[in-house]
Amino acid sequence: MPETDHARVAPDVAALVEAAAQDLPDRLAVVEAGGRGLTWSGLDDEVDRVASGLGSHGILAGHRVMIAMGNRIEFVTTYLGILRAQAVAVPVNPGSTVTELAAMLVDSGARAVVVDADTVDAVREAVDRTEVAAAARDEGRPVPRLVVVGVEAATAEIGYDDLRASDVRPVPPLPDPEKLAVLLYTSGTSGRPRAAMLTHRALLANVEQVASVEPPMISPDDVVLGVLPLFHVYGLGAVLGGVIRHRAKLVLTDRFDPEGTLDLIEDEACSVVPVAPPVFAAWRGVDALAERLGPVRMILSGSAPLSAEVVEEFTALVKVPVHQGYGLTEAAPVVTTTLLSADAKPGSVGAALSGIDLRLVDDDGHPLEGAEADDAGEIQIRGRNLFSGYWPDGADGPGADGWWSTGDVGFLDGDGDLFLVDRVKELVIVSGFNVYPTEVEAVVGQVDGVRQVAVLGTPDERTGEAVVAYVVPADAEADADALVAAVHALAEERLAPYKRPGRVEVVDALPRTVTGKIRKGMLRGYERRKALGILE
Repeated sequence: MPETDHARVAPDVAALVEAAAQDLPDRLAVVEAGGRGLTWSGLDDEVDRVASGLGSHGILAGHRVMIAMGNRIEFVTTYLGILRAQAVAVPVNPGSTVTELAAMLVDSGARAVVVDADTVDAVREAVDRTEVAAAARDEGRPVPRLVVVGVEAATAEIGYDDLRASDVRPVPPLPDPEKLAVLLYTSGTSGRPRAAMLTHRALLANVEQVASVEPPMISPDDVVLGVLPLFHVYGLGAVLGGVIRHRAKLVLTDRFDPEGTLDLIEDEACSVVPVAPPVFAAWRGVDALAERLGPVRMILSGSAPLSAEVVEEFTALVKVPVHQGYGLTEAAPVVTTTLLSADAKPGSVGAALSGIDLRLVDDDGHPLEGAEADDAGEIQIRGRNLFSGYWPDGADGPGADGWWSTGDVGFLDGDGDLFLVDRVKELVIVSGFNVYPTEVEAVVGQVDGVRQVAVLGTPDERTGEAVVAYVVPADAEADADALVAAVHALAEERLAPYKRPGRVEVVDALPRTVTGKIRKGMLRGYERRKALGILE
């Protein structure tokens, strides 16, 4: 049966693996940088064994299983095995602190946690926390049990090889695609992270929506770099899901290293390279970059905005097209891509995928129409790829009409291409006027000597909020006072008075997530502590 026919009838992402194994049993599906690999038939067999093993160890449909591992083959087999068993996968950042892990264990009610050598100690300590045991006792379930990969199992733990069932038992067909498949904790900009509830329907819908893009992001002959963390929706949905859908080959590596990753791209002849924006800065200045990216036909950027200047500079240097898109955890994740744009437009994140509707609304939630159609507004989306609300009760999910407010601000041009303006939550309101931080950042970023900038609001008794700019100098030994003066001078020239930074902080670096987003929540926390007199 042709690939598209298998995809059309597959009830979930795990079933796509079975279809690939039937058609291409001996083709490599996934390999690690160290050399380990699995064919499609081997991957399908491992997924079966994990699914059966979970059942034999008491994991039933609907039970949550946390995955706290880096990018490795066992992450792939565990994730797909959980889906095939109709349990619920809970991938988490392997760099999470013990406190963060304990909070997610309590919140998710996970019955088991699959760990590796890098995470086992932190997870063991988290499981031993009083609040984890109390939550399990109150809900009448056992304390989460560890499944350990690549390290010796302690008493009451399960070795990964022991999890893999020798006697594979068939799992009944998925009765309803609306069943919960994955819980993904979103970082957010403030407050406690919440888990987005992604169903089998949402995951498979986005895989198919991306597959309809022409020219394709991934094709069956592609070798795809798997450097993006699999616990993140970008790596899990867009990369792993796309590879499975198209029967491509995935090359896994656990971390990005400017030179080492380029070596891997050359050695494995990677043709599609999905990355986050910090990669472009890390590769700037690398010798013979164009030659080392010789096998690459396309670079995909996501998870954070990429400036038009970086795209132009990079493509001119390496002669490889760079395409970016807009996505969210709650959308499983891809919403737009520049691959669907008729023409390259600086600053655009592309047009919506087939099956996804976009609209802009004003502050009262009314769609922008008529004379207001060209204004910036909050982005709302609708489609089968949307999540079902936040765990555990589906709060704040799509409305009865299917529309969901993203919290992002943008505008659409006449061709339907989307341009991001800012986050609603990051709006700074000065004397009643809205200030979009990205507008200020664009100006400050043009100051000679500024390498990076982050703008946010801080409480102000006179104006409600004031604008603060954190800047990283291009030269670590630059005169900080002169740089601050230059920022103020250009802001006075380019920005209305209420938009200008009242204070400029020169810092060595900006805090970022693993996917490159600036952690403005951390900067706001610093500002709050400073306002309270906790910091000088």
